[in-house]
Amino acid sequence: MNIPFLSFTPQNDLIEDEIRSAFERVFQNKWYILGKEVTNFEQAYAQYNQVRHCIGVANGLDALHIALKTIGISEGDEVITPSNTFIATWLAISQTGATIVPVEPDPETYNIDVSRLEAAITPKTKVIMPVHLYGQACQMEAIMQIANQHNLFVIEDNAQAQGCTYNGKLTGSFGNINATSFYPTKNLGAYGDAGALTTNDSGLAKKASLIRNYGSERKYYNDVIGINSRLDELQAAFLSVKLKFLDGWLNERKQIASVYTKRLGGISELTLPVTAPGADHVYHLYVVRTSKRDALEQYLNGKNIGTGIHYPVAPHLQKAYQYLNHQKGDFPIAEKLAETCLSLPLNPGMTEEELMYVCDAIRRFYE
Repeated sequence: MNIPFLSFTPQNDLIEDEIRSAFERVFQNKWYILGKEVTNFEQAYAQYNQVRHCIGVANGLDALHIALKTIGISEGDEVITPSNTFIATWLAISQTGATIVPVEPDPETYNIDVSRLEAAITPKTKVIMPVHLYGQACQMEAIMQIANQHNLFVIEDNAQAQGCTYNGKLTGSFGNINATSFYPTKNLGAYGDAGALTTNDSGLAKKASLIRNYGSERKYYNDVIGINSRLDELQAAFLSVKLKFLDGWLNERKQIASVYTKRLGGISELTLPVTAPGADHVYHLYVVRTSKRDALEQYLNGKNIGTGIHYPVAPHLQKAYQYLNHQKGDFPIAEKLAETCLSLPLNPGMTEEELMYVCDAIRRFYE
């Protein structure tokens, strides 16, 4: 049996006819940038995410960067963000010239530890940027309470958690302005790069729309210094098709995760995902932890079972951030996660036979 870590085949088979129709519609419309496909998707995604506004952009990193620019973050400001996350979260802050203030995660949920937030706040702090890592919602009510007490903005990085909730409220709807990615591997993925911002603030929505389009609302008239980062018509049309299937795919992810949790429970050397009270988990990734990570990965790959490591190097130890002078040991929880985490294959359309094959292989490794 050959089980890839990532497979688009079942999803593509399900929606192929609609995707081809969407392509044909865009092709025949002969309008490819900021047209009705983008407008229609923005309206549909805003409605899905239960916010007033969605602004489509070119990718998730740009979404984070534009969110920061929209609220005026620049050199001298501080932004609190997790010590363990995909590098884009840090890069977006760097692009503004602001200072990255890493906060360690909860060692059980891997999301930013809210009990450490207030100690990281200084007079220069302007933003808390939580990341709903692997598809689990952060403790957003506590984060918003702390932010409100200290007059801080909140920008959610919702790239891995579309459709997730905290106490019944959707991630991507708590913060002042929030960012998501539609990279193909995401739970809602385009067929190329794409991203979006979500907000209930009309003023922020208008400014973000200007920034993504050269700072211009009217062609050749530029109100602010902007960038070129626009969701294109073709990806918007594809995303509109896939959005209708998202909840079904999320339910499949949860079902697959529940099989893993049931079948892998009781292995003392294997730490399974833990969901915090009030938090939903939509399992963008099913991440286990083990001190034998590299050996387990090699063993599973030898059994034709694909795996992933998200992420092998904590951001503060990346070569790109050597100038910050962080040392190994500065953020030990993030470092430990990087050394021990392993993502198992989790794709809508996986069969029970495939799941049993993965679980049996892991059990045999530990036996």
